[in-house]
Amino acid sequence: MTREIKTWLTDMDGVLVHENRALPGAKEFLDTLKQKGYPYLVLTNNSIFTRRDLSARLAASGLDVPEDHIWTSASATAEFLAEQVPSKRAFVVGEAGLTTSLYNTGFVMTSDKPDVVVLGETRTYSIDALTTAIRLIDKGARFIATNRDLIGPSQQGPIPATGAVAAMITAATGKQPYYVGKPNPVMLRKGLNLLDAHSESAALIGDTMDTDIQAGMEAGLQTHLVLSGNTQREDIISFPFRPDYIHGGIADIVEML
Repeated sequence: MTREIKTWLTDMDGVLVHENRALPGAKEFLDTLKQKGYPYLVLTNNSIFTRRDLSARLAASGLDVPEDHIWTSASATAEFLAEQVPSKRAFVVGEAGLTTSLYNTGFVMTSDKPDVVVLGETRTYSIDALTTAIRLIDKGARFIATNRDLIGPSQQGPIPATGAVAAMITAATGKQPYYVGKPNPVMLRKGLNLLDAHSESAALIGDTMDTDIQAGMEAGLQTHLVLSGNTQREDIISFPFRPDYIHGGIADIVEML
C-alpha cells in the first residue's frame, strides 16, 4: 500500500456479515486489528438499532465487536446535530437507535416548537407522525435525515427506507433534507474524531460504490471495495470514480495488514 494505514473503518453488511452470517475472513480481520492495536470502527447506515444492539447481533454471528467500535448513521446524526442545534429540541421519526443517540447528546424530543425534524429508518412509519413532521417543517423546522437509502431488507422482501420516506416529505413541503449518513463524509469524519485519527492514515472498506466508496474518497481515506456484497466487478465501470483497491472479500485484506 502506498500509505501507512493505522486506522480502519469498515462497513458491516456485505463486508463482515450477510444475513446474520459472518463472511469468510471477517473474524480473522477483526482479530488481526486487535492483535496489532489498530483503531477501528464498524459502520452502518442503519439507524434502527442501537450500537449495543448491533454488537449483540454481530456476536450472534461469531464476531466480537464492542459497542464503542460501532458507528451508525444515527450516532453521526446525533453528534452533528449537537453542534448545530443549541436548543437541543427535535421532533424525531425513528426507532431506538436514533432516539437513544439523540438522548445521549442531550436532546429533548418534542413536537412543541422543535428547531429540527429528524427522520430515521423505522419498520412502521406512522402517518400521524409524518403529518406532524410535514407541518413542523412548513413552520420552519430544519429537515435532517439519517441516510438516503431508498429501500431496506426484510424477510418478506424490500421495504421503504429513509430516503423514500424523505422524498414523500419533500414532495409535501418542497424542502430537501440534509443527509448525514454515507455517502456524506461527515459520518466518516465524526467517526475518525471519535478515534482521534486522521484521514491520511485511515482506510475504508465497503461493498457499495455510491455510499461506502464515495464517502471514503470524499473524506480522503484510502478505499477498498469488496465484491462480497452489493457490487459486482462489472458494475464499477458505471461510476465516474474508482476505489483504490478491489478485493473478492475481506479475507483478501487480512493479508495486507
